[in-house]
Amino acid sequence: MLKRPKGKSGTLVVLEHVSQILKGNPLGDPHVRKLAVWLPPQYDESPNRRFPVLFDLVGFTGSGLGHVNWKNFGDNIPERAARLIREERMGPAIFVLPDCFTALGGNQYINSSAIGDYADYLTRELIPFVDREFRTLASREHRGCFGKSSGGYGAIIHAMKYAKYWGAIADHSGDAYFDFVYWHDWPNTLNELAKYRLPKRKPGRYDARAASNERRLPAGMDDGRIRRFLQAVWKKEKVSGKEVMCIMNLCMAASYDLDPRAPNGFRVPVNLESGEYLGERWARWRTHDPINLVQRYRNNLKTLRGIFIDCGWRDQFHIHYGSRILSKRLAEAGIAHTYEEFDDDHSDIDYRMDVSLPFLYRALK
Repeated sequence: MLKRPKGKSGTLVVLEHVSQILKGNPLGDPHVRKLAVWLPPQYDESPNRRFPVLFDLVGFTGSGLGHVNWKNFGDNIPERAARLIREERMGPAIFVLPDCFTALGGNQYINSSAIGDYADYLTRELIPFVDREFRTLASREHRGCFGKSSGGYGAIIHAMKYAKYWGAIADHSGDAYFDFVYWHDWPNTLNELAKYRLPKRKPGRYDARAASNERRLPAGMDDGRIRRFLQAVWKKEKVSGKEVMCIMNLCMAASYDLDPRAPNGFRVPVNLESGEYLGERWARWRTHDPINLVQRYRNNLKTLRGIFIDCGWRDQFHIHYGSRILSKRLAEAGIAHTYEEFDDDHSDIDYRMDVSLPFLYRALK
């Protein structure tokens, strides 16, 4: 166990957690993970006091430990929490920063037979582990989660599907309205995957009908190029921006359209050669879209003590449209929530936690 010096800035503890749920996961990712936990200054000052708990669900390609690193022009999570407490904008809380990174760049904090059962990892392993190790207020009424992007998606999905574990959530720019958020980048994904097509392309005549024939490329199945792309990326230390976006779309496919019989354990929503939209496959994605789940999980959502959602109105992934639809459908279902927009895009918006963290504390104290 690593421990930083105590003081008014709080105490950062880094534990090693051995997960039985992640053991033997399909990607071969480590099942022994570092778990960062930040304790407020009041934790040592009041040895009998118990505290609310906030879980930080980081975005795609991130990890909890990344949120405790030095941050230029801003605060990391421990620094931000300590400042907000010092300024009396929120009371003391324990912050938990799990490592949920995977070989596909991350996950959506849901269970996946192609990635691993990360919803169970959070709810069935980490929550009871943290409650055993620290003086928490060990009930869902005093436990919340927050995150941005994929982490925001994880927060709202957990509010829907796993409400018995969480009393309040904050969703910053979380994936929603998949038709806008993901679809526009599939051409780039196909271009990246085409580099790993066999046989290699040659200039000249191209038989489009034969190349995209589904007897050769069954609907959404990998013909080998996805596996070759992943194996190539996994050998690299430097991954290009286009490769990151490609692996992100594959990670989403591995979250939303599972097929244990398919190569890699998932299907994609387009013909890899022609780019043609595969309606049946895309329909599988849409069943995981938060905007389509409000009515189904309305009763769960109504039990939460707080739901905070926000998004920049210039989000480059167009998530503000999904956030608006999500807020609209929550309102139509009679679910109390706070929705805010601000003049920014998707990047470097941690400052919005100055709004969401006090909101969560007020809901959970």
